[in-house]
Amino acid sequence: MTAETFIELRRQFHQIPEPGFAEVKTQQLILSYLASLPSHRLQIKTWRTGILVKVPGRNPRRCIGYRADMDGLPIREETSYGFQSRHEGYMHACGHDMHMAIALGILTHFVHHPIDDDLLFVFQPAEEGPGGALPMLESEPFRAWKPDLIFALHIAPEYPVGTIATRPGILFANTSELFIDLTGTSGHAALPHRANDMVIAASQLAIQLQSIVSRNIDPLDSVVLTIGKMEAGTKQNVIAGTARLEGTIRTLSAEAMEKVKDRIKSIVRGIEVGFGCEASIDWGANYCQVYNHPDITRAFMEWFPSETGYQLIKCREAMTGEDFGYFLSEIPGMMFWLGVETPYGLHHPKIEPNENAIPVAIDVMTRYFHHLSGNHRPAQP
Repeated sequence: MTAETFIELRRQFHQIPEPGFAEVKTQQLILSYLASLPSHRLQIKTWRTGILVKVPGRNPRRCIGYRADMDGLPIREETSYGFQSRHEGYMHACGHDMHMAIALGILTHFVHHPIDDDLLFVFQPAEEGPGGALPMLESEPFRAWKPDLIFALHIAPEYPVGTIATRPGILFANTSELFIDLTGTSGHAALPHRANDMVIAASQLAIQLQSIVSRNIDPLDSVVLTIGKMEAGTKQNVIAGTARLEGTIRTLSAEAMEKVKDRIKSIVRGIEVGFGCEASIDWGANYCQVYNHPDITRAFMEWFPSETGYQLIKCREAMTGEDFGYFLSEIPGMMFWLGVETPYGLHHPKIEPNENAIPVAIDVMTRYFHHLSGNHRPAQP
């Protein structure tokens, strides 16, 4: 198979972005491609809309895992592509289309060039929410084939093609969604004393929440608390009886996450008392940190410069979230950034990752898995 095969697959994935646990067409496209490969070299299981594919080794001592996420985002696409999303209001704006194409490229190589160790390719749904990694990790099909090591990558718009970036230890943050609902009493705008205005309560709450990072967290710790959306009211002359705040919390330690949540609870209780309203908190989807196992990551970083023609950067931690952290909490492994060289960031409606990064990633990971298994990588035809 040539690089063009997997670039074309990426374009097919790009046209059918789907929400988490609704990746029906995406799953079917993967299964259809797998059906084109020699069936005796594959073992396939499905779990909800996800897929597990084992490529048996010649003399396995262990199983090496590789994970790719599958879902899209509720974003209206604004790219210049001739293969834009056919699903109105949804887009692959986080690179999952590339992640799947790369995984299939690596898988295809090892179908035709087996190594001693078993390989497990994990096509995981719902990374963007509500979170597919943890339930997949706990599922019976995954437990039956649980790998001894696991790897993954994520596209990085800020790095050029031919560059990867990673680090031992924490790579991505602990994250939690945040949804707060306030309920008071609506009324006529001309009679504010007969109502209980949740616009005012929500505004005060949003301001008070910003004091948590500046006044309750060690300045040497890293925490982000963002309220990204507020909704209240129905009309300009009606006092709002309800309000909703939606946000996100990101920390580089589990302890800081717990402290932030405790402070949010305290502040919300104060809003209830101060404004005579009722409040509820929903923490939504929570992802643990992506913690690259130090020995495995250092070994990869030492191997990389002499065995590939690409650039390696030791990067800083990022406050982005990724549920691959759940796999790493049980299975030794690592994740790295893959440079895709585009001016638009992740989750932007105009992001156009450079597809030349696809063969780079396939090349890096096939070389590395040959190395891990102690097998020489065959020359390319």
